[in-house]
Amino acid sequence: MFAAFDNFPALLIWLPLAGGLISFFIKSEKGARAIAIVFSLLTMGVMMTSLFFSSTESFVYNQVSYVWLPNLGSSFGLILDGLTRVLCLLTALVFPMVFLLVPGNRYPNANRFYGLMLLTQCGLMGVFMATDALVFYLFWELALIPVYFLASIWGGEKRIKATFKFFIYTFVGSLFLLIGILYMYLKTSNGSFSLVAFYNVQLSDVEQYWMFLLFFIAFAIKMPLFPLHTWQPEAYEQAPTPVTMVLSAVMVKMGLFGLLRWLLPLFPLAVKQFNTAIIVVIVAGMVYASLVAIYQDNIKKLIAYSSIAHIGLMAAGAFTLKSVALNGAVLQMFSHGINIMALWIVADLIEKQTGVTKISALGGIAKKAPKLTVFLVIAAFANIALPLTNAFVGEFMIFNGLYLFKPWIAAFAGLSIILSAVYTLNMIKHVFYGEVVAAVEGYVDINKTQAMVLTVITGLILFVGIYPDPFFKMMYETVGLIVNRYVTI
Repeated sequence: MFAAFDNFPALLIWLPLAGGLISFFIKSEKGARAIAIVFSLLTMGVMMTSLFFSSTESFVYNQVSYVWLPNLGSSFGLILDGLTRVLCLLTALVFPMVFLLVPGNRYPNANRFYGLMLLTQCGLMGVFMATDALVFYLFWELALIPVYFLASIWGGEKRIKATFKFFIYTFVGSLFLLIGILYMYLKTSNGSFSLVAFYNVQLSDVEQYWMFLLFFIAFAIKMPLFPLHTWQPEAYEQAPTPVTMVLSAVMVKMGLFGLLRWLLPLFPLAVKQFNTAIIVVIVAGMVYASLVAIYQDNIKKLIAYSSIAHIGLMAAGAFTLKSVALNGAVLQMFSHGINIMALWIVADLIEKQTGVTKISALGGIAKKAPKLTVFLVIAAFANIALPLTNAFVGEFMIFNGLYLFKPWIAAFAGLSIILSAVYTLNMIKHVFYGEVVAAVEGYVDINKTQAMVLTVITGLILFVGIYPDPFFKMMYETVGLIVNRYVTI
């Protein structure tokens, strides 16, 4: 297992793991940051290269399977398929951008900070690529545990309360997930943790309902879905902004990925039984989160509630079991990660220069920072799914699937789109336009590094919005496998 460096999944695991371990021994702040940037860029390079080796002829380069714990029936199994590739690409893009934006002297004990961040990246890559339930669970915890320390050590004034709530929620979710995995393992015919063995388990209707509940709660907490969302706004506000970027851009996708890779294929009878009720609750939560966002005076909490609404839409689309909505949800997972990253970058830049996060205490930034304003407006248009932006494609497909499922649900969910335009445009109006307030008198426009990162994000927003076809080709077969599980039900 440890000698496997001859394929893409192995490199995507070992590079951030090695970088993280090395960072712990680098005492210099600039040195630790340089290590983080180098290893995250190497990881991104590997991921970008893998896109040119995605055909069936290159399968040997896109999968790992080594006997790991033979007595338990567990293998160290990883794969890069369509669904995995989209999320690993997002992960590989987000981390170097985060590291480039963090000043070398911003955090005390920087070596630990960057080491934990890289371990988080390793965990996320493992979650998305695992084809063994035990490996999946171990990487799930590896992704979460460093975040707990990152938030509790380098967070804001109320970090202990926010981190404790985050810990309790994620601990309960992880416990439910572990119980579900162990039960499924005991029901396999050959005592195996492999994903294929789990797919072949024959459960009674009642067993499916209980297993569905355990897995669903674990994944719903991670996304999070209403009403299991209350840990998120405080965690986003109190965590260091680089951690918040990773949480909102990538980590919440662990829950959505869990739905698509594990929940929907494993428990088809339970999904068909409960999906209508779940979609109704999710859509109600979307409207609720959007209404709360409208009344937020804190820019960080506004972005947090906006994220809850958008994640809810993706989950609702997945539960329709319509191919068009499932494809849209996968694409939207990538698009949302890019868009929310841009919004957090802007929020962080504003807070660093003004020390203010209250929307009512800001105004006139456009006159001081026209370059930043252009990037923000494009990201904001993507956030409300304006045509020609990346979010439009995914959300249009999800709403198409919702309409095919239940037209009245699609109409109700459409309220969240209207409300998102209200709170997003209202935030732009009050923060960037109007008279220059005292807090932004000395505001300085973005530097070259910030402009470079925001240019990459803007390019992705427009590229995916105009030409999403490469993503659809990438994930076509994976989504088809999910839909096929429901053909005979």
